[in-house]
Amino acid sequence: QVQLAESGGGLVQAGGSLRLSCAASGLTLSSYSMGWFRQAPGKEREFVAGISRSGGSTYYPDSAKGRFTISRDSAKNTVYLQMNTLKPEDTAVYYCNFVSNLTLRPRGEYTYWGQGTQVTVSS
Repeated sequence: QVQLAESGGGLVQAGGSLRLSCAASGLTLSSYSMGWFRQAPGKEREFVAGISRSGGSTYYPDSAKGRFTISRDSAKNTVYLQMNTLKPEDTAVYYCNFVSNLTLRPRGEYTYWGQGTQVTVSS
């Protein structure tokens, strides 16, 4: 059974940094383009970063460009999200999931989500 497990969240002051990790069981992540998403209370889930299977290409929406960096380590079967200069509005539960190999963006409706990891940024 495929499972995605996010970790690395926590409480951080505005301006701080966090690195999130996404580990997988039941599959090899390097076979898939992967992305990070987030959902703040009362808001829809938002896509924040995508990375190609090789790690050679990335995509960020404007909301994450310049502050977030997605990367992957195939040997560890893990995808990361480095978040710098965090703002209170970055407070959300962060999730990883598959994205389109072609666009590195969400690939439609999702039926599976991991438990996510909570990021809280205090002002």
